[in-house]
Amino acid sequence: MKKKFILIAAGVLLLAALFPIPFHLKDGGTVEYRALLYSVSKVHRLNDLDAEDPFQTGTVVKVLGIELYNNVE
Repeated sequence: MKKKFILIAAGVLLLAALFPIPFHLKDGGTVEYRALLYSVSKVHRLNDLDAEDPFQTGTVVKVLGIELYNNVE
């Protein structure tokens, strides 16, 4: 019975660590999906007014706080 409880508790903790929560930022349309172990940001934010392209777009992936991928222009 105790083993079963430990397995269920470990499964719930794993799901909590991997289940992302979306955050909508007010910078032009960026959506950030955050979980305990990772975060993925779909960037769509406004640039300076004098820039050629008014928006920055791209994706940022972080695992355990370490940036693994970033293609934001």
